[in-house]
Amino acid sequence: MKFIHTADWHLGKLVHGIYMTEEQRYILEEFIKLVKEEKPDAVVIAGDLYDRSVPPTEAVELLDEVLYRINVELDTPIVAVSGNHDSAERLSFGSSWYKHSHFYLKGKITKDFTPINIKGVNFHCVPYAEPGTVRQVLEEDSVNSHHGAMEAIVKRIEEHMNPDEPHVFVGHAFVLGGKTTDSERTLSVGGSGCVGAEVFRPFHYTALGHLHSPDAIKHETIRYSGSLLKYSFSEASQRKSVTIVDMEKNGSFQLREKVLQPKMDMRELHGHMEELLAPSFYQSQKVDDYLKITLHDEGTLIDPINQLRQVYPNVLHLERKRDLTDAKKKNTFQAVIEDKTRSEMDLFKEFYRDMTTSEFSDEKEEVLETVIEKARREVDQA
Repeated sequence: MKFIHTADWHLGKLVHGIYMTEEQRYILEEFIKLVKEEKPDAVVIAGDLYDRSVPPTEAVELLDEVLYRINVELDTPIVAVSGNHDSAERLSFGSSWYKHSHFYLKGKITKDFTPINIKGVNFHCVPYAEPGTVRQVLEEDSVNSHHGAMEAIVKRIEEHMNPDEPHVFVGHAFVLGGKTTDSERTLSVGGSGCVGAEVFRPFHYTALGHLHSPDAIKHETIRYSGSLLKYSFSEASQRKSVTIVDMEKNGSFQLREKVLQPKMDMRELHGHMEELLAPSFYQSQKVDDYLKITLHDEGTLIDPINQLRQVYPNVLHLERKRDLTDAKKKNTFQAVIEDKTRSEMDLFKEFYRDMTTSEFSDEKEEVLETVIEKARREVDQA
């Protein structure tokens, strides 16, 4: 059987003050076209359908429309779980009758781990849940971490697994060793939010959500589909795709990636103001993309972001290269001022180099020497 693995739609996402709903509508239209072309036996959504527990109305309407078109109009079964951004209770509403149209949505963790069988493949749906919730539901007092919670869940699942059939785990978790970006919400402090990859050994394929890149982890059977869109500039270099899984009766499978092109990409540009505003440069750019621009100019610039937006209307973030360099150097200043063996001039020179990238000239040294001498006299007279 064939299924499409996707996750992390984050409907209702707000990026740098901009709601991404229209971009999400566009990319989901592309996704629906893919479902129509591939005619999969199921669509698997591994959590974070929404970006927040109380999503905006437009996001709810968009999800309702998309799921209806896939499930009803294209007659395609949907297997979905809630993620850490979703409200488990809200997504659970209606799930008892959804399944009559082959829409299997599990929002809350329960003691019932009966798999969904589609064309001989068993899908084990495990929605995101905090360890405390799992401890209470399963009555397992030893559960104190996400890893422990997942171990307890998988143990329950294994009790009823048919070893002669293929098994797919559908969940939302942070597997140890996965690569994160600024878009993913931390599951817990320290390492207690991580789940070891060995927990998923009983499954032929593990379809996960939470990390936004299909390259977040390299593993033979565990895979993140990644998000459909870029949701922070830390994802600017990522490719975005969905995973098409062709699974045999013995559980072996082959993967294909399908890259979906967004209406507007999220990119970074670097350079001097003059270069970026030159027609010879911007005429080769897709100027309406969402941009983070880092300027290399050293002097004072008058209203640079509005100048740039005359050409690049969707500049979301502007930085100066010098500011970035200076910020890195500030971290070493505290160690410098604690050195009691150095003169005032040496300390100030070190301070100047750490706070700026400009040269400390002889003229500046003469001025500072005068200031230091004046300060000394005032102290002596006090």
